[in-house]
Amino acid sequence: MLHRKIQSYIENYLQSNSNKILIIDGARQIGKTFIIRHIGQRLFENYIELNFVEDIDGPKLFEQVRTVKDFYFQVSMIAGEKMGDKKNTLVFLDEIQAYPHLLTMLKFLKQDDRFTYIASGSLLGVTLRKTTSIPMGSIEIKRMFPLDFEEFLLANGFSQFAVDAMREKFFAKESLDAAAHEKVLDLFKKYLLIGGLPDAVNSFIADTNIVNVRTIQNTIRAFYADDAAKYEEDSNRKLKIRRIYDLIPSNMENKKKRVVFQEIENTRGKRFSDYQDEFEYLISAGIALDVNAISNPVFPLSQSAGKNLLKLYLNDVGLLTGVLYGNNIRAVLDDEAGINLGSVYESVVAQELIAHGHKLFYYDNRTKGEVDYLIDDYDSLSAVPIEVKSGKDYTIHSALSTFVNNADYHVKKAYVLSNERQISVNDKITYLPIYYAMFF
Repeated sequence: MLHRKIQSYIENYLQSNSNKILIIDGARQIGKTFIIRHIGQRLFENYIELNFVEDIDGPKLFEQVRTVKDFYFQVSMIAGEKMGDKKNTLVFLDEIQAYPHLLTMLKFLKQDDRFTYIASGSLLGVTLRKTTSIPMGSIEIKRMFPLDFEEFLLANGFSQFAVDAMREKFFAKESLDAAAHEKVLDLFKKYLLIGGLPDAVNSFIADTNIVNVRTIQNTIRAFYADDAAKYEEDSNRKLKIRRIYDLIPSNMENKKKRVVFQEIENTRGKRFSDYQDEFEYLISAGIALDVNAISNPVFPLSQSAGKNLLKLYLNDVGLLTGVLYGNNIRAVLDDEAGINLGSVYESVVAQELIAHGHKLFYYDNRTKGEVDYLIDDYDSLSAVPIEVKSGKDYTIHSALSTFVNNADYHVKKAYVLSNERQISVNDKITYLPIYYAMFF
């Protein structure tokens, strides 16, 4: 079984007698149901799982449920023999976004407190916005993501001790020895191919067959693109959501990597505001990661973020390399001449940063250039710039150097990530191996 760091968070919640119902939010196919089921069946004598996507496509038992009493009655039809008490019974409300009225009911289920509850969902941001009575005081939402690189290492035989030892070296700014570096970098490159979707990772571990992995990834990517049809009634909006999603890989190959709004419908004069709902859908669904431009990096960064210069990344780097390179693993594993992995490296760093709780921003200034990422530093109350390099010229970064030397920005530290093993420091800039992004 794959180790997921969110497991301890869920376990603590289920054993805490919290006054809120926890909802695990995130994209489909990232393992939400599996990990909750695994924990629930282990911790509770009575485990009841209700999948509302299956219900809405099938018997529709919960479609008209509006009271706690009616809810219990429908549950009793499915698992009446398992309805014990709060201490020994867990009710898992899976894909709760399929029935928005049940989100409102969570408040009353918690007040009644007959059982222990946990829920999962996707598109919660969109669903909650459309829900007339949002029970925010009764719910806690925790975002889940595909496996990050640390979880991928553990899945591929690394011990927690080895990961912790690497973490200590990261904070001490100590390089790995050559053999360890090559091993970790090799697994990092494999992570670029496999990504963190559990089905793809399990397939890789089972038979190390890239064709099988790509088949899984292509199926999931098509599922993501089609999933809007389940929750969006406007057929024109469905087409625009699909178009924006399909454009993400090609945008990543452009020099600026930004969304070009007029290319979405091949119409001049289009702006972010024309597609705001479509972007919100993709981001809320967890299938796209948004990176917003900052021209004046004042802490906290969210105060000065702009929407007109937007980058979108796929939520999983394996999906991106599947689109770009198909079954050709040499493009990623070897230093192939003419292959620029810049978009791939930027994508995986975005995936790591957001999985670790960072909001994603980049620096864009017409005269001073562009820096790949900015994150908030709460210790120094300033921005930390991060530049990602896939080639050998990792010390060439004029925009980053200008950024760091700008006294108005109060920069205390900056990072450059590359394939170089040796950690080095030049004034405020620290050069790190790319895999150390796992510890940001």
